[in-house]
Amino acid sequence: MQQLGDARRGKLAGNMASFGRALRRAGVRTDSARIALAAEAVMLVGVDNRLDFAAAMESVMVSREQDRMVFRELFDAWFRDPELAKKILQQMLPSAEGKAEPVKRRPRVREALAAPRAKVMPAKNEREVEFDTTMTASDRQRMQHADFNALGAAEYRLVERLARDIALPVPKLPARRLRVATGAGTHSRMHWPGVLHQAARSAGELIRLPRLERSKKPLPLLILVDVSGSMERYARLLLAFLHAATRRAGQRDVFAFGTHLTDLTPAFRIADTDAMLEAASAAIDDFAGGTRLGGSLTQLRRKHARRLVGRRTLVLVISDGLDTGEPAELEQELLWLKRHSRKLLWLNPLMRYEGYAPLARGAALLHRHADAMLAVHNLSALEELAASLAALMRASR
Repeated sequence: MQQLGDARRGKLAGNMASFGRALRRAGVRTDSARIALAAEAVMLVGVDNRLDFAAAMESVMVSREQDRMVFRELFDAWFRDPELAKKILQQMLPSAEGKAEPVKRRPRVREALAAPRAKVMPAKNEREVEFDTTMTASDRQRMQHADFNALGAAEYRLVERLARDIALPVPKLPARRLRVATGAGTHSRMHWPGVLHQAARSAGELIRLPRLERSKKPLPLLILVDVSGSMERYARLLLAFLHAATRRAGQRDVFAFGTHLTDLTPAFRIADTDAMLEAASAAIDDFAGGTRLGGSLTQLRRKHARRLVGRRTLVLVISDGLDTGEPAELEQELLWLKRHSRKLLWLNPLMRYEGYAPLARGAALLHRHADAMLAVHNLSALEELAASLAALMRASR
């Protein structure tokens, strides 16, 4: 095994420290302690094999599944020398980030590579100026219509915060229970206990005749969020949006699906959105994997069918429809879901493309059985979601 000497000296340590700072710019949670551990790991495995070198650093510097692909793309761009074992102690390519990339990289990786490697942390006054100019009118307008998948790490965090302030009033319908009418209007049933009570207060005179009306309750919500690889950039942001926007809703059940179903309802009971995201990230073990909506709906029917409240539940399926399961199973489960819910809405980020058509097998089935298909690819689309829900409910009545 090749000995690298003291990891605190030489160009290897400097390049690894710069790479760690680039990971932070890309939104990967890493610090000086992890960089030091990565240097120790590299000393143990050596640099003879590029794959071992990358695996040693990844095992120490990456703790979340959603950051693995970002790490690998950034590693390939940062340490692109093919003869790594011979040249790792020589000057690394200083202008790698300025060259044209033949491969389309993730926005987080492009943003990390675009920043100068020598810049560690911005000065305090620079950070304050950047914060002051971030939300100018033109920038806010651009953020409103920017696709979530095209945002850099800093922009993504900003848009995620903005999405939490968007209201999503859940439609309300008359419930079975009656209550005393508070306003003027025509109400069919008299509230006789209230009539007698009023008469007793006015010496037997019937001055006011209370009536009954049906109370209104928000529709129960069932939210199914696709956490597959193609939905990676949308899932976290939409979870944050839905957690804040449906905080005052009635019954709210949330599931994530990829290769299987994960119940996120306990995580959504946490009041703080950041804490909810941490709990959801810990619960989801198939993040950025494949999509099997049919199998996930089968799990929902077998284990959680009671979550659907008497054909009153409003179901939101958030997915791009790129399902890899069996179409027959998906169609059967969608038919069952339609029979046991009030409305089935498909929220599809691919509607950002002009002329989009659901040609994939899973997308075609979702389009056939969903009551409506709405876009959820930017802040403007999220703001229009509430109006679309209200219009759909009015049309159904």
